[in-house]
Amino acid sequence: MAAFLYGLCTLTALACCWLLLRAYVKSRYKLLLWGGFCFAGLTLNNGLLVVDRLILGTDVSLFVPRLFAALLSILVLLYGIIWDAE
Repeated sequence: MAAFLYGLCTLTALACCWLLLRAYVKSRYKLLLWGGFCFAGLTLNNGLLVVDRLILGTDVSLFVPRLFAALLSILVLLYGIIWDAE
């Protein structure tokens, strides 16, 4: 059941990324670009979670790389909201 939920979260973040970037291409509204980049990083974060929990098990922990990916994702969105808003 955990594998299904982790995969579903990854696919949802990927769908959000794709939809936001597709909308950016049509409208050229910068906040959509930053939101798309944020969800790309969150997709990476969820993918690392799948690898960490389901493939590697307890031998190796990807906790720090997952936190770093999430932090960078949120910082990208924060940059877009604060400094690049139109």
